[in-house]
Amino acid sequence: MAASTASRELFAEGVRAVLHSWPVLQIAVDNGFGGVYGQQKADWMVDVVQQYFHDNADLQRCEVEDFIAQLMDQEFDTVVDDGSLPQVSDSLLQVFGQWQQGALQQLKHTITTLTQKKSQRAKVTAPPSQSDEDSDDETQAMECESASPSVSRTDPPPPPPPQEEDGWTVVRKKK
Repeated sequence: MAASTASRELFAEGVRAVLHSWPVLQIAVDNGFGGVYGQQKADWMVDVVQQYFHDNADLQRCEVEDFIAQLMDQEFDTVVDDGSLPQVSDSLLQVFGQWQQGALQQLKHTITTLTQKKSQRAKVTAPPSQSDEDSDDETQAMECESASPSVSRTDPPPPPPPQEEDGWTVVRKKK
């Protein structure tokens, strides 16, 4: 019993390594897509995916992809369309296959490789926008305009739009 518990924990560690090294999940957690409990949701996702593999025999890649895509959509409001779902699903199926066959040394090696990959976290940086530069010019222009004497011009208010008998408002092009 202790061996199977340790073995099952090793599989959970493999699932954790796959999911936590996945850039899409990293970005979703780091940027708060899952709300304030994003990291807890990511950890919960490990347990759910592990249980999914235990509950379903002979899973296909498309089934795993659909399940993970659904979790990402529901928990992180994220639609994964970067092409990484098949890779993540294959990695999970590989980890599960190694665990099922009892190739625990190979599984430990896979986990080590994925954990090293995790240390290279994905970073999202926004490129410098020109709006910052433009805002300074606009501020200066507004300061210049406010320094000039103001001339007020009063135009008569536009006439109310005509209404048809049935209550509809007719919208016409300005001249």
